[in-house]
Amino acid sequence: MDRDMGEVVCGACGLVIGDVMLDQKPEWRAFTLAEKDARMRVGAPTSYLQYDKGLSTTFRPNEGSTSRQMSLKMRRLRKWNVRSRLHSSSERNLSQAMNELERLSDKLKLPRSVREIGARIYRKALDKGLVRGRSISAVAAAALYAACRTTRTPRTLKELSTASLRGRKEISRCYRLILREVNPRLPIDDPAKYISKIASTVGLSQRAQNEAVKILRDADSRGMVSGKGPVGLAAAALYVSALLAGEEVTQQDLANASGVTEVTIRNRYKGLRNGIDYLKEVL
Repeated sequence: MDRDMGEVVCGACGLVIGDVMLDQKPEWRAFTLAEKDARMRVGAPTSYLQYDKGLSTTFRPNEGSTSRQMSLKMRRLRKWNVRSRLHSSSERNLSQAMNELERLSDKLKLPRSVREIGARIYRKALDKGLVRGRSISAVAAAALYAACRTTRTPRTLKELSTASLRGRKEISRCYRLILREVNPRLPIDDPAKYISKIASTVGLSQRAQNEAVKILRDADSRGMVSGKGPVGLAAAALYVSALLAGEEVTQQDLANASGVTEVTIRNRYKGLRNGIDYLKEVL
């Protein structure tokens, strides 16, 4: 590639393959980093969290004018600018859904990567017509829960329903519909990812957490994990590890911290104790 002559030349035989090369460099020159930053003409990166992916322009009128007539004119221009951007029903739907996703993510303290995946899943559900006849907030919560499952972020369906304005059953129905129609690639839920969250709530030590993870790994190798709720298994493993470490914690404390019932923890505890050999000897 000869940039001075603007030609693409074969390095083996010298054949000129192309003689029209486009210069993709900027037309301006900058000699310092400050000049380069000042002359760059790029905007913010595109984002699925914005209904228009951040590609539309934003009208920001000057608020420094003291003239009443000019202020009224700017207000009208701003109003028509907003109306022109949300001219279709799908855009209005996306605008409302993205606001709901942001609200839920802020309440659950989710990272931006999870928000982006949730917005992408919701867009696919909207394209397939899954939102029609259903609550936007419920489908948005279900899409965000699917994003948490995809990224292995430890958030339960109960936490989503508590933060959302919709009930748990409604979000569950929308989530199952998303699984069936959108078919996101969800990894198998690992109970060990809930260990640190539950343990920090009840105040268990790092030693107990490490022992709980070891118990879950042993249970997985014996095929005792599949088909059971990961949160209940994590709480039961923490209860066993607390008994082994001599730390005081009750099943009720673990049930309140994990969001499952004491009966679930008791049943999972019995399964771990009877299924793992070395636990039969010490418990």
